[in-house]
Amino acid sequence: MTLADAHTEIASFTPYPIKQIPLNVQLGNESLLITWDNGHESEYHYLWLRDNCHCSECIATLTREQVFEICDVPETIKPQEAYLSDDNRLVIKWDHADHISQYHPGWLFSHCYSDSALKAKQWHAKVWDKETIHQELPTNTCVNIMQSDQHLLTWLKDLRDYGIALIKSVEREPNTLIKVANRISFIRETNFGTIFNVQAKADANSTAYTDLRLPLHTDLPTRELQPGLQFLHCLVNDAAGGESILVDGFKIAEHMREHYPEEFESLSSIPMAFYNKDKHSDYRFRGTAIVLDEKKQVIEVRLANFLRGPIDVPGHQTIALYKAYSCFIRLTREERFQFFHRLNSGDLIVFDNRRVLHARNAFDLKTGSRHLQGCYVDRDELLSRIRVLERDAL
Repeated sequence: MTLADAHTEIASFTPYPIKQIPLNVQLGNESLLITWDNGHESEYHYLWLRDNCHCSECIATLTREQVFEICDVPETIKPQEAYLSDDNRLVIKWDHADHISQYHPGWLFSHCYSDSALKAKQWHAKVWDKETIHQELPTNTCVNIMQSDQHLLTWLKDLRDYGIALIKSVEREPNTLIKVANRISFIRETNFGTIFNVQAKADANSTAYTDLRLPLHTDLPTRELQPGLQFLHCLVNDAAGGESILVDGFKIAEHMREHYPEEFESLSSIPMAFYNKDKHSDYRFRGTAIVLDEKKQVIEVRLANFLRGPIDVPGHQTIALYKAYSCFIRLTREERFQFFHRLNSGDLIVFDNRRVLHARNAFDLKTGSRHLQGCYVDRDELLSRIRVLERDAL
């Protein structure tokens, strides 16, 4: 079987190389068990197998989208017959409608949902503090990112894992970051525009557009979905001051979980309100500062003191939330967690806005100019681009 054959017979545009060979199949009441040549055992329930049939009756050949619906078969569906073919496919003849399904071994092994397989698939962030990121900050050049998909893929995977990455030697012309961001995908537009210019101006509608100190925060916590990646491209930075400060919010959260468990529980379960309002807009959202997934892993941080609304939780939670919130802020102020980086002309730093808090020291325009341009690209686009680049590399 060629890789092209494997590609066209499955319900995805991603090829699945055969890494393990199935040796035997054992049938049970609700599921079957496959033993692989590496000793691993995979249990697949009959409903799951029928739901994932890849034949042209069940999957649209053009779009690879499912047209079959599981409610159209009995919940008690079972194989009349199940065996391994000469080319290592699992073949099942079902006891309903004489339907026959075949499963490619590469796809089947990749979608094993045993406890060990699910644990191995779970993504883990590479959390960092000041010392770690000084040594390991993912860095590449603009030429490499623009001209090499392999360099781009490596850089994007580092950006995904560390939540921060740097590009050096970027052209200093305005709007250059559009071309760089488009190497991932399209740019997300907000009320601040598609591209926003970070420079002091008289009619500022955000502290970012002044020369004042900007405290640690994530951008737009006032939105239901905070922007994912934030790009900041330095065009000129001759003014004294204005150093960027970045903190891994995941690191702070995990430190709290270990050392301040009560405060961690409060900050991940009691919501706060965030407001962003000016003369022409009024955005508000209510959510927890630390967001967990179903496995209690930290997947998002949402925080900006200058955009926080009044605490409005039941009285018995008020003090607990203030205590937890203060604990988080105090930790972000500790030098061991803070990464100081002065952006120089031609630098472009990208970070996960739903993880990394960023700040800026005040700067003095009497000593020189400071002009950054920024934009947002959603986290979904980063992950999609990584998957497509990985697919093309196979």
